[in-house]
Amino acid sequence: MFRADEIAQKVITPRPRDSHKGSFGRVLLIGGHYPYGGAIIMAALACVNSGAGLVSVATDRDNITALHAHLPEAMTFEMSDKERLMAAIGQADVILIGSGLSEDTLAKSVFETTLENINASQTLIIDGSALNLLARYKLTLKTNKVILTPHQKEWERLSGLEIKKQNATNSQSTLVDFPRGTILVAKSQATAVYTVDSACLLGVGGPYQATGGMGDTLAGMIAGFCAQFRDNLFETVVAATYLHSYIADRLSKDAYVVLPTSISQVIPKVMKEFSSLSTKDSCDQS
Repeated sequence: MFRADEIAQKVITPRPRDSHKGSFGRVLLIGGHYPYGGAIIMAALACVNSGAGLVSVATDRDNITALHAHLPEAMTFEMSDKERLMAAIGQADVILIGSGLSEDTLAKSVFETTLENINASQTLIIDGSALNLLARYKLTLKTNKVILTPHQKEWERLSGLEIKKQNATNSQSTLVDFPRGTILVAKSQATAVYTVDSACLLGVGGPYQATGGMGDTLAGMIAGFCAQFRDNLFETVVAATYLHSYIADRLSKDAYVVLPTSISQVIPKVMKEFSSLSTKDSCDQS
């Protein structure tokens, strides 16, 4: 079993002095269909604060002003603009779809456009509504760099595994039905990260995280990490997922409920702390 804290120390490294925004990846976030605009804003906040170099957001027209007010660092456009969406997909290193996407006709069309235009070198993170669309319509995934971030009910819909049967062995076995290399972030009171042959239990987090937007923030963090830490995708996802709950643990010492936006505010500070502990040594597996 992998140690999540050791992986986080390995992944979060100091930035090279000769780097620039292009060094840390382009991320496209797709979601925030009315009335779920807050979801994509929280995902974008987490992505930018996690250090992604360039972040674009495809969202509902009515959400653009609010997003710019919260996060002027992100570029944004209407997700119904298919030509612009296709161009943005082509430019992205990492695509996150599903945070507040909804499940109506437009949402399905946007998801299908994303899946049709993504290539094998890009990382695709599927969250929220997009997981339900994937389960309902059995859509085809064209990249092996797939990250699924379901809570237990979403994973039941997608995998067919009843919640009571969602243990490590069963969840890993079910991943053979997805593209080779798919990473599962199985969200629950004991969140774990799986591939077919690897598993990592976080050992952090608690009930103070049980509030709306927590998963959107996690998805945004994963996207931001994947854009800049590219050596090992599994370890990168583990590091982001661990840090999300690690920060919540710290904040819970002074708060009954930890808000997702509070996590985003301190991501850069905590990443700085971890970068000072960074090691390039390989993590042992026992």
